[in-house]
Amino acid sequence: MAEAQSTNFNTRDEVDFVVIGSGAAGGIIAKELAVAGHSVVVLEQGPYLQASDFKHDEWGYEHNYDLMWSARRGNIQTFRKNENEEAKPMESVLRYAHNVGGSSVHYSGNFWRLRPIDFKEASVRGTIAGTNFSDWPISYDDLEPYYTKVDWEIGVSGLQGPWDSHRSRDYPCPPMPIKGSDVLLERAAKRLGLNPYPAPVAILSAPHNDRPGCIHCGYCNGYGCEVNAKSSSMATMIPLALATGNCELRIMATVSRINTDNSGRVTDVVYFDSDGVEQAQRTRAAVVCANGAETPRLLLMSSSSIFPNGLANSSGSVGQNLMFNGYSSVAGLFDEPVNAWKSIPATRVVHDFYELDPALGFYGGGGIDGRHPSAGTPLKFALGAQDLFGGASWGADFKDSLAFKFSHCAAFDGHTTSLPLATNNVTLDPEYKDDYGRPAIRCTYMDHPDDLSTMKWFMDKSIELMEAAGATSISGSYPETGQTGNVHLLGTCRMGSDPSNSVINADHRAHDVPNLFACDGSSLVSSSRGQPTMTIMALAFRAADRINEAARKNEI
Repeated sequence: MAEAQSTNFNTRDEVDFVVIGSGAAGGIIAKELAVAGHSVVVLEQGPYLQASDFKHDEWGYEHNYDLMWSARRGNIQTFRKNENEEAKPMESVLRYAHNVGGSSVHYSGNFWRLRPIDFKEASVRGTIAGTNFSDWPISYDDLEPYYTKVDWEIGVSGLQGPWDSHRSRDYPCPPMPIKGSDVLLERAAKRLGLNPYPAPVAILSAPHNDRPGCIHCGYCNGYGCEVNAKSSSMATMIPLALATGNCELRIMATVSRINTDNSGRVTDVVYFDSDGVEQAQRTRAAVVCANGAETPRLLLMSSSSIFPNGLANSSGSVGQNLMFNGYSSVAGLFDEPVNAWKSIPATRVVHDFYELDPALGFYGGGGIDGRHPSAGTPLKFALGAQDLFGGASWGADFKDSLAFKFSHCAAFDGHTTSLPLATNNVTLDPEYKDDYGRPAIRCTYMDHPDDLSTMKWFMDKSIELMEAAGATSISGSYPETGQTGNVHLLGTCRMGSDPSNSVINADHRAHDVPNLFACDGSSLVSSSRGQPTMTIMALAFRAADRINEAARKNEI
């Protein structure tokens, strides 16, 4: 575990920017602002782990929250499906890592760009009753240079696909080699007249930017990379930010509120340090990059006489429009070993169904990729194998069954859209608090009927693919009664041109507070097709450009 950088700013001296969170967006923005010469303090509530700290400890990561530091420190969450239910404590409803680099440290690395349709879909498709389905205030062309910047500065491996939008530059690294289970997906898809192609991933297939290529250990999804081949902001951006000498990283710093003066401008950011002592860093501006759950929570906790409903919340939109992305999974058993557990999670993807036919009667779309049913880890597979394929549940027969099934199974997973609803939201729980006395996050969520229909459609299509692949036993599922948690936390502080129904503008500046910015999953207007992190990173590079430009013009 690394220490924070030697650059130190006095909390009572005003720095140019405080960046709250060091994940997919925060790490990029901190680096870009520091390189531009601004004084930057990054507040991160977890530790600064390094490649040497990561291990293949399934029990520690899956059950002891070894990458979920706040869960280990009493960061309780509550959940309900609608506002008429009592919200009850649940473990990891909104799941995200607390460490330098955030969830980019333990993500699977699937990096799909949005397409032009995503930014204007409400106008093309039409509004959907009862939802806040809307166009973005920016276009694909606005974001394309920043997608390319993600490709090259973060590090992405891939190959232009048959359905992909135009790009200004090729991928820096070739696609990952295909693994056995994805050969089955590719062959099955072609039999059905589809167009599978190499999955773009934020994992290096070859050395790039002084980082090594993947060693194919099989522990990506939910784990940190012990060789830094996974392109997290921890491995790619934070070191560059610290190397400028303009950036201080304060770890184990849990932010509790953002203070403003009588004119409604941010003056300082209040946080608890590693000893639990309350501190306050003075700043000219704040950039909130705490993720789609913690960002709205912080703004709601920062209410005042000027902002009685929460900071930057005159629209009432803070915390609303929570989108999870839908998913489905179809596991298949094969006579011969297919070794889906090897290498990275996904090496092939099918995007022929990015937009479903409106004639189906519901809105939706997404992609299907190849996986292992348990993310490739033996313990997780053992705990759920009986649910997939039945058979013995104890003793020698169970052990023999596991040994066979683990290497003889594969999964085709659907990753799908999610509609924005005001009733799906993050609010402050009136009863439960964390160890610092902060109100717990209360999540209210129920998938829209169109989202459930989309998930079922993708499950059925994946079953068709699995049959074409020759599976001898097939088990499919999707959350047909609604999701109760997710790792994709989107839309809760959406960008928009109209201050009455959005929180930030197209430059990520809060409509209500001129020196407050926000950029993370909460900024998204629509859900994307199941893999949002690349778009979050592209938005961060673009936001940093806009913030730097405003600073040069003395407009902050």
